[in-house]
Amino acid sequence: MSLAAQTGAQRSQHYWFFVALAILAAQVLAEYGMGRLWICACGSVKLFEPGVNTAGNSQHLSDWYTPSHIIHGFLFYWLATGVLRKASFGKRLALATLIEAAWELLENSPIIIDRYRNATMAVGYEGDSILNSAMDTLFMGLGFLFAARAPIWLTVTLAILFELATGYIIRDNLTLNVLMLVWPVDAIKVWQGGL
Repeated sequence: MSLAAQTGAQRSQHYWFFVALAILAAQVLAEYGMGRLWICACGSVKLFEPGVNTAGNSQHLSDWYTPSHIIHGFLFYWLATGVLRKASFGKRLALATLIEAAWELLENSPIIIDRYRNATMAVGYEGDSILNSAMDTLFMGLGFLFAARAPIWLTVTLAILFELATGYIIRDNLTLNVLMLVWPVDAIKVWQGGL
């Protein structure tokens, strides 16, 4: 590859990274426009919120649902690689960021907040703080970067470990979360409520 071609490829890569950052900024501004709080109503910022059915859940930098967002990154890496096979890494990351940002906006809409309250274990769920939502997107990005660098077997193993660990510790994980949103199972809801 010639020097000019390498320089053009680097510019393209930088452009798509800026697009991904712009998508994250748009997500933050949209959530602000939706009336989301910047940080927890408690007024503090924690590195990790250990409570699941607490007012601090989904309000701080990370929580028990952070592994789900890392798994999103794994899945979106494989999806973007399949859909945009010949595209640059930056373009694939921008697509993944767009999907995650769209989910974060949907997740914090009244219809999904109400669905969480009625169909899942998240009885008192109020939605994410802007900080938590932005961090969810950043954790997805970390998962995306990990999947791009790690062998597939390691990424799959880590996803399974995340699912098993969070399923055991909090009786919820990405799989159960999606299942309970799409097709609630009363027996699972009862089991999850036994925390």
